[in-house]
Amino acid sequence: MTGYTMLRNGGVGNGGQPWVLRWSSRIRLTWLSFTLFIILVFFPLIAHYYLTTIDDADDAGKRIFGPRTGNELCEVKHVQDLCRIRESVSEELLQLEAKRQELNSEIAKLNLKIEACKKSIENAKQDLLQLKNVISQTEHSYKELMAQNQPKLSLPIRLLPDKDDVTFPLPKSNRNCRLHNCFDYSRCPLTSGFPVYVYNSDDYPFGSSLDPLIKQAFEATVRTNVYVTENANIACVYIVLAGEMQEPVMPKPTELEQQLHSLPYWRTDGHNHLIINLSRKSETQNFLYNISTGRAMVAQSTFYDVQYRPGFDIVVSPLVHAMSEPNFLEIPPQVPVKRKYLFSFQGEKIESLRSSLQEVRSFEEEIEGNAPADYDDRIITTLKAVQDSKLDFVLVEFTCKNQPKASLPTEWALCGERDDRLELLKLSTFALIITPGDTRLVISAGCTMRLFEALEVGAIPVVLGEQVQLPYNDVIRWNEAALIIPKPRITEVHFLLRSISDNDLLAMRRQGRFLWETYFSTSDNVFSTVLAVIRTRIQIPAAPIREEPAVEIPHRSGKAAGTDPNMADNGDLDLGPVETEPPYASPKYLRNFTLTAMDIYRNWNSAPGPFHLFPYTPFDPVLPSEAKFLGSGTGFRPIGGGAGGSGKEFQAALGGNVPREQFTVVMLTYEREEVLMNSLERLNGLPYLNKVVVVWNSPKLPSEDLLWPDIGVPIMVVRTEKNSLNNRFLPWDEIETEAILSIDDDAHLRHDEIMFGFRVWREARDRIVGFPGRYHAWDIPHQSWLYNSNYSCELSMVLTGAAFFHKYYAYLYSYVMPQAIRDMVDEYINCEDIAMNFLVSHLTRKPPIKVTSRWTFRCPGCPQALSHDDSHFHERHKCINFFVRVYGYMPLLYTQFRVDSVLFKTRLPHDKTKCFKFI
Repeated sequence: MTGYTMLRNGGVGNGGQPWVLRWSSRIRLTWLSFTLFIILVFFPLIAHYYLTTIDDADDAGKRIFGPRTGNELCEVKHVQDLCRIRESVSEELLQLEAKRQELNSEIAKLNLKIEACKKSIENAKQDLLQLKNVISQTEHSYKELMAQNQPKLSLPIRLLPDKDDVTFPLPKSNRNCRLHNCFDYSRCPLTSGFPVYVYNSDDYPFGSSLDPLIKQAFEATVRTNVYVTENANIACVYIVLAGEMQEPVMPKPTELEQQLHSLPYWRTDGHNHLIINLSRKSETQNFLYNISTGRAMVAQSTFYDVQYRPGFDIVVSPLVHAMSEPNFLEIPPQVPVKRKYLFSFQGEKIESLRSSLQEVRSFEEEIEGNAPADYDDRIITTLKAVQDSKLDFVLVEFTCKNQPKASLPTEWALCGERDDRLELLKLSTFALIITPGDTRLVISAGCTMRLFEALEVGAIPVVLGEQVQLPYNDVIRWNEAALIIPKPRITEVHFLLRSISDNDLLAMRRQGRFLWETYFSTSDNVFSTVLAVIRTRIQIPAAPIREEPAVEIPHRSGKAAGTDPNMADNGDLDLGPVETEPPYASPKYLRNFTLTAMDIYRNWNSAPGPFHLFPYTPFDPVLPSEAKFLGSGTGFRPIGGGAGGSGKEFQAALGGNVPREQFTVVMLTYEREEVLMNSLERLNGLPYLNKVVVVWNSPKLPSEDLLWPDIGVPIMVVRTEKNSLNNRFLPWDEIETEAILSIDDDAHLRHDEIMFGFRVWREARDRIVGFPGRYHAWDIPHQSWLYNSNYSCELSMVLTGAAFFHKYYAYLYSYVMPQAIRDMVDEYINCEDIAMNFLVSHLTRKPPIKVTSRWTFRCPGCPQALSHDDSHFHERHKCINFFVRVYGYMPLLYTQFRVDSVLFKTRLPHDKTKCFKFI
């Protein structure tokens, strides 16, 4: 009781309260610790047991706390992304592993192939070495066979007879002189070059009697002729000018004969001598008629049959333009075909007139016997009847209004002055030439003068009298330019002239113009023609023409050429085999000695063109139509052939009729170094390129620090004497190929386009083959020709800013084409491409060939050229009309097609490759 009371008291207020509080605190701490122990130890065990027991139930859907599958966990929103990433990575790893295994397999296979290729390369090297040995042995055998079949001959020994050589056999009569018995071939070996020695007329008495104009013109021609030599001891032919002489101071025949026989190299009989008697007027001077010329050849315009020795003497044309060039602007055009008069004739026959240089007694002695039949009366009657019938406009006058010119007996004398006669012939379609009534007068100066004037103005000559010997008749086919009709057919002349078609008339007029320009027009042409006749008779090749020496401008090379992506865009086209050998020139021309004998008529009577010569080196400078070259062979050489095929076989070889060939790029430039360098770089890797000739047309030399690209072939920079567009077509001696690609420095051509153009040109070597096409048109309101560059369905020109042509045309353009055209080009600094198209069309009568469908070829971003000037087209209009006046007609021809390869746009199987592909 006491204790209980104490407890209560102490707990309440008797000093026992702190103890109670301490006791109760201990109890609570113990109970709390025990409770936490129970919770932390027994509750997890019980919960684990309970949960595992529930999860063992069959109904999986009742699982609450048990472990779940991956798919079930992915249903949780915050885990889905991570699961998706895991699955993607797993798939990629699996794929990479599969690829790794596949690549390892391929690497193993490729290693096996590499080993096989190495073995194949070694075998190929061995085969190549064997092939080289076989080729070397074959070449050696070929050379041995050639040496056996064509033994090497030494040059003939030059024979130099003494001045007094009299061992030459004499013919029975000088009238029987021919080359075989009156000409010393020993002085003219085939390889002699045909040296000609010309006597100085001033050293001999008869020289003071010569016509001053003829003498001056002759001396000027001699100074520039390639055959003339000053060494008389090696000469093949000795030439003396003996006429035309002035009457007041003319020596007597005996004196002239004595002076001729006293020439230092006459050698008693004058063999290998040529006496030239040129006639500038129609007044005939046949003073050699009564002079003994021995074995010397005679070249003049008048011959009697007793005086003329066929195949030995030469009938020459008159020397009208002695000291002046013909004015092409005064020559009438060749069209229209028909002119005002169908034919015309003016002349007067004076029977009693005798040549002032001919003794009457000698003439009468020669014409004793039966007189020849004289058809002149019938001719007069017939021609007057045609004129009176007025079926056609004709003009015939048999009496001169003024005093007629002097003439030989039975010869029709000329009437009026030369200008008056030319005006009449300009209105005449045909020009009648009535030969002398005496048939023993085979040719007269009056007839040759009529022939010269008719050809000059385009009147077709109609020669009445088949016995006549026209100038150079043994080498010129006169029936292609003139009508030669026997006098008994005078009643049929009108019908015959009316029956000739317009095409034939144009052909004859054009041929007559060619003969006149080439052999008659100037003193140079006359003298060179006389020499060419002799040289052709004795079968000596023509001397090489000079090539233009290329003065190289030093320049530094070595800059690695870049690759233009536009240039390299050739699709799957193989341009050709890679050139592994140094550049090679075109094959040499080996027919120099045979052409003189085989092609006389074709060479003399055809306008100069590569369709029968195909040269690339020099030829006769004045007579291009009969030129012989020391250069390349013809373009139609039947060598080898194309491999054919429809794909890689075609692309892997050049093919064609001349499998091995290269071309030269000629690039004209003027102070555009950056543009030039880019253009040169675009040529890098171009197959079949021999070299590049850069024509530096500026007086200012290129920069010294300019580094030129290395494109794998030589680049020759040529310095010119003046700034002229004609320099583009100079026959530079550095051009060693027949094919020339003329290209502007700003022209942009792909390699496949160039290669296809080259292939096309090789099958049309006489044509201009290029890329930019143009055409000419007739301006009806202004009655003139126009130059047009618009898109059209036909073309007549291919601009030479990007075109292939034969080097032959470079010679003709620079040395044969009329100088007036080149002067026009220099005046306007324009039109050189038009001039080349005129020349080629004039010679071949064929249009150019355009390849590829593109119309313009300027490089993007290049500075503007001269062609962008407003006056450019106006100047080209003027050029075309001027060129037409020079040629006498419009030589350009239209064409309505361009050229593509055989399988162009042809559907082929996928495993085949087309010949060429253009976009």
